[in-house]
Amino acid sequence: MKKEKKISASFIYFFGAFGGILFGYDIGVMTGALPFLQNDWNLAGHAGLIGWITSSVMLGAIFGGAMAGMLSDKLGRRKMILISAIIFVIGSILCGISPHNGQYYLIAVRVLLGLAVGAASALVPSYMSEMAPAKLRGRLSGINQVMIVSGMLLSYIVDFLLKGLPEEWAWRLMLGMAALPALILFCGVLALPESPRFLVKSKKLDEAKKVLSYIRKPEEVDKELDQILKTAEQEKQVAHTTNWGTLLTGRYRHLVIAGIGVAAFQQFQGANAIFYYIPLIVEKATGHAASEALMWPIIQGIILVLGALFFLIIADKFNRRTLLTVGGTVMGLSFILPAILNTFMKTDANPMLIIVFLCIYVAFYSCTWAPLTWVIVGEIFPLAIRGRASGLASSFNWIGSFLVGLLFPIMTASMPQEMVFAIFGIICFLGVLFIRFCVPETRGHTLEEIEQQAAAKSHK
Repeated sequence: MKKEKKISASFIYFFGAFGGILFGYDIGVMTGALPFLQNDWNLAGHAGLIGWITSSVMLGAIFGGAMAGMLSDKLGRRKMILISAIIFVIGSILCGISPHNGQYYLIAVRVLLGLAVGAASALVPSYMSEMAPAKLRGRLSGINQVMIVSGMLLSYIVDFLLKGLPEEWAWRLMLGMAALPALILFCGVLALPESPRFLVKSKKLDEAKKVLSYIRKPEEVDKELDQILKTAEQEKQVAHTTNWGTLLTGRYRHLVIAGIGVAAFQQFQGANAIFYYIPLIVEKATGHAASEALMWPIIQGIILVLGALFFLIIADKFNRRTLLTVGGTVMGLSFILPAILNTFMKTDANPMLIIVFLCIYVAFYSCTWAPLTWVIVGEIFPLAIRGRASGLASSFNWIGSFLVGLLFPIMTASMPQEMVFAIFGIICFLGVLFIRFCVPETRGHTLEEIEQQAAAKSHK
């Protein structure tokens, strides 16, 4: 009898997380493509249309994340990642072959692509957390963030390398080349096993045990399988006693507000305004053409990757609230100081000053609010409401991303750029206040302790 080939744990974890790279690529690629698209279709002065083309991916992602969460419980994590990869390929190619001046076609196709982006944002952390051993789960959000920002950096490098092409070809290739990493993801996931937790829920215990044997030591397999069986039984019982109204009950309300609030603030603080529009921001600040400013997204991408790697070092050494407070304060100052300097200096400040402050913002965002938001969302919700509350937090996060992407070009068309960032700076400070007064510390506490503390607070 031929011995079955064992799938290595490193292969499983690499392709399990590869969706994060793809997610990051599709989020970042429009940064470099937009200046060429704007010139090719004569979109200068059409701020609303630019906002819709850019943010349409996030509109699709609002629904993609929610749909993927529900469907993955029926079809499985692996199968949904495969479906998402197919949508990535189709959506990327359709973007690349957009008809000339087909603004509404491109918006519709990018909404379709957004379904896959939202699905990836929900499926990758879920699959990875169910495959990884308990000792690695605390760092998973950080590892996923490294993958996402690596995908963004990859898209910025591709944009830079293609900038010498005629503009009608440059932006099409930039958007269409997202199909290549999507194909790699599809081929890799074909060889991946299904999550053992989903297999247990599907009553395929032998298959679940086999998958665990790929990624656990032999003496750990039976013990973990028993734990999964117990958890699955608990979740089955919980499902019969909870509904959407449960989120608003006194016992859970405080934690729901905290988790959803952190997810919403992460986006409304304006980070994606930088990531989507940095070439146009540089153009407005310096007067140089945005298509000549494509080195700046690469610089931002390098800062993002270094910040995400730095977070892996500090993640469990400082309290969550401390890191979010420090990060939010520096981010707020980075946005507000350029406006203050321009207001009080007799002559205009160096136009590159705002770019320097944006780099400082990105550095602190990348090692605090960017990864910690999802650490907290993963830790703060009790078992009884975790599925619904996490989905709601993800939806609010994408709504914030969509609105920032849509409104930023409209705002900068009607007021000075420094004032727009000052508004985001004020939101950063409001986020810090929210952390101090509404969010409990989750580092070092079990899920049960967090729930008990919130229940005690709600009864005061």
